[in-house]
Amino acid sequence: MKKILLIFLVCFGLAKLLRAQNRLAVTPDKGIKAYEDSLIKLSKQIINNENDVERKNANYGFIRTLVSALKTNNSFAYNFDSLKTVSILKSPDNKFRIFSWFVMNEDGSYRFYGALQMNTPTLTLHPLEDYSPLLKNPEDSVVDNHKWYGAEYYKIIPVSGNTPYYLLLGWKGNTVKSTKKVIEVLSFKNGKPTFGMPVLQSKTKTRQRAVFEYNRQASMLLRFVPEQNLIVFDHLAPPDDRMKMQPDMYGPDLTYDGYKLLNGKWQLKENLDMRNIPSPQDVDIEDPKKQALRDRASVPLRKSQ
Repeated sequence: MKKILLIFLVCFGLAKLLRAQNRLAVTPDKGIKAYEDSLIKLSKQIINNENDVERKNANYGFIRTLVSALKTNNSFAYNFDSLKTVSILKSPDNKFRIFSWFVMNEDGSYRFYGALQMNTPTLTLHPLEDYSPLLKNPEDSVVDNHKWYGAEYYKIIPVSGNTPYYLLLGWKGNTVKSTKKVIEVLSFKNGKPTFGMPVLQSKTKTRQRAVFEYNRQASMLLRFVPEQNLIVFDHLAPPDDRMKMQPDMYGPDLTYDGYKLLNGKWQLKENLDMRNIPSPQDVDIEDPKKQALRDRASVPLRKSQ
């Protein structure tokens, strides 16, 4: 009996020691909080400063500070919960996370910035370089992180199979007249990220990614319905047939389309019956600049779909 009790106590002690070691292993360096405080100050400058040069200088400082923060021990375990102006999404399988944000240009257009951090013992960081102005056919292009079709992401959808990949839903401010949203496809080959994959299918076309453009004053629904493996979105249309070639005049026409996951690919489904689709718990993502203009002192957190 004493032997059994002794074995139990030893096993119990080892289990406690292993749990403590695991907690210690994933505890980020305490110094990372100071970096977060600096990032918060810089991010407010990026959004709120009226001077174009000062916004961009703050952004350069933000990038340098973020890289320094991520170089600290176990930084992947630190959530940066107080950093509200940057989208930080961790993949459901905990393999990586994506930082994405924007800087508004003087002419009302946007440039996007980001970084993809892998969950590895030592820092593996892939910078995301916005190549949007030079990407002539974004829906047909497969690119790496140096030719990224920039966006601020708000949802990661993992898709398993022989070639696993992730769908990213993102907001992409465009010009003073129009806004865009994006369904991006992310995969990894030899540890390197690739953006774009022919998995978005309709009767007439297969897309590497889907891009939606609409009037800046409008709001477009784009969200994932996990219960149905469905991405649902507003059908966009011009107010008049004569404006078909003017996407900056498009807006929701009160009908809905979607992409349904079937055998690893997403098939376009038109004219969805929204009565059969659960209502979203979160609000539709809003143009961040509209929010900033309403309250220059603070920038509220944008909700995911």
